[in-house]
Parts: sequence; structure tokens; C-alpha cells
Amino acid sequence: MLNFDIDRFLRIEAGAVALAPAIHEAIGKCLRNGAKNIFFLGTGGAAILMQPASLLLQRRSGFPAHMEIAAEFVAGGHRGLGPHSIVVIPSLSGTTKESVATLDYCKDKGATIIALVGHKNTPLGQKADHVFVNFAEDDTSSESFYLQSLLIALSVMAHRGEYPDYDKTVSELSTLPRHLVAAKQMFEPEAERIATAFTSEPYHIITAAGAGWAQGWYYGMCILEEMQWIRTRPVHAADFFHGTLELVEKGVSVVIMHGEDAYRPLTLRVEKFARQYTDKVTVLDTASFEMPGVSQATRALISPVILATILERLSAHLEVKRNHPLTTRRYYKKVAY
Repeated sequence: MLNFDIDRFLRIEAGAVALAPAIHEAIGKCLRNGAKNIFFLGTGGAAILMQPASLLLQRRSGFPAHMEIAAEFVAGGHRGLGPHSIVVIPSLSGTTKESVATLDYCKDKGATIIALVGHKNTPLGQKADHVFVNFAEDDTSSESFYLQSLLIALSVMAHRGEYPDYDKTVSELSTLPRHLVAAKQMFEPEAERIATAFTSEPYHIITAAGAGWAQGWYYGMCILEEMQWIRTRPVHAADFFHGTLELVEKGVSVVIMHGEDAYRPLTLRVEKFARQYTDKVTVLDTASFEMPGVSQATRALISPVILATILERLSAHLEVKRNHPLTTRRYYKKVAY
């Protein structure tokens, strides 16, 4: 595979899953100490990666869960935040300015802070009440953060008696890193083909639903826009027919991401429509990848992880074909803003 270190990838993603016992212990302690709600408060892309875990709790648990934009949260406050709150803050660097400000704000309100970081000796790593460290870089962090936040959500539900299959699911997740490598290998030729087609494409409509929507949103904003300077329009599949459909015509690129949860019919509907009106439809379907031993229930939970891992292969080819390294920036962390 192009510019890919299998051993490094396996080490990082296995490291994320290996945090399960420590996460479970920390969540149990929080709940025993009277926690009554949980906030996922990231910044930028890291915040987006928390969405599937937050939605899982909102839709399948009685434990109140919130996902907020960190800077807006600090600016306006939230009446639900207090000593009874668990606050989850992801930051690969552990130094993100808005995330550090969020930690300080939530600490002042008495909340218990869980930090997901790549480095311990950082402001977030030093100040949080519970710190989970798993080194990663941009090309491996999405899967790592998805998995860590999923483990947090599953642990909350398990401790509350809402998820009796917790041990089974965690056991299946332990096999996931090698399945993800296999998915990358299978997708590699397709990744190169799509990258070739996208080399001169100026604009993409990107759509997904359910747990996979976070990856559609993330890939458009944080990869194609930030790292490739390509204009995108990420739109949830449920909203596609309330505005964005009017932009679809011959020559317009529409990227559709199918997951395996209850929301798959929403993206299938978009695909059926798009194929009638544009000749540039790209479909990424997590169901295309075999993962022996992983139950359908678990596959539904990890759709964004699978999408992230195959899209990394697309990014690897895209930066080469466009002669635009993923690390190139004009403004991000380059100028004052």
C-alpha cells in the first residue's frame, strides 16, 4: 500500500481498544460518584469524531448526553453543566487552545474531565481527572478517537444495565485493527482509481447518515478542505432533499457513504436519485468489507471507523496525484486568527 506502515497502524488502533478496561473503570467511578450527564466537547475535527458516541447514548440510553461546540459552549454556558457532569475532551496534541479553555471552564464548574490525548505531558494531559493516552497522527487518529469515544459510550450503558453485550462487543473490537488493514488492502486499487478521478475535481457533495454522517462531515471539512483545498458540501442524507438536490446535475461529483445501521435507507435513497442526474457518483459502502467474527450489531457501531480507514487510502493517493501534501497549510496554525 502506498505510503503506509502496517505495524504502526496496528499498534495505534490496538492501543485504542486496549484502553477499554481503564475507560470502564473510570466511567464506573464517575457514575458511582453521582454523575448525571456527559458532555463531548471537542474542537474542530476531534469534536466531529465524538458524534457517533454521543448519538449512541442519546438514542439508546437514558443517560443524558450532549455534544457541543467547545468555543460556543464556553462563550454561552450550559445549564446542565456542573459537579454532576462528565466532560470528554479529545485533542491529539493535548494543546488545542479552545480545548484547554474548555477544560478550565468545566473544571471551574466542578465537572469531572476525561481527556483523550496523544501525549501525556500536555495541558490537557496534565489537568484532566482521567487521562487516556494513545499516540496517533492525522492518518490514524480518526479510528483511534472513534474507538475511544465508542468505548466510553458503551461503558456508560453497560454500567447502567443498558448494554448486556459489552464484553462481547469489546472482544470483537479487539480483532478490528487487523480487519481494518484487510479493508485498506482490499480498497487500495479503488482508492487509486477514485483519486485519479478526483485529481482535478473542484467540488464534491458528500452525504452520509447515522453513525457514518460524522465521517462524511469530517472528510469534507478536515481532509478535502483543510488538507487539499478542495471545496465541499457535506450534507446529511436526511437533508439532501431539502436544498442540496437542486445542485445535482451532470458533471457534479456526489460522494455517498453507506453504513450498516438503521439509517442506511437514507443514503440508499440519495444514491438512487443521484445516479439519475449526474455521471459522477462515488459510493463507499462499509458492507463491502468482510470482517469474520464481528457481529452485525458491532458492524453497525463501527461504520464510521471503517469509512475512516478506507478514506485514508484515498487521501494517500490524492495527495500524490494532486502534488499537494496533506501537511500543507496556508493559514491553519500558520497565522494569527
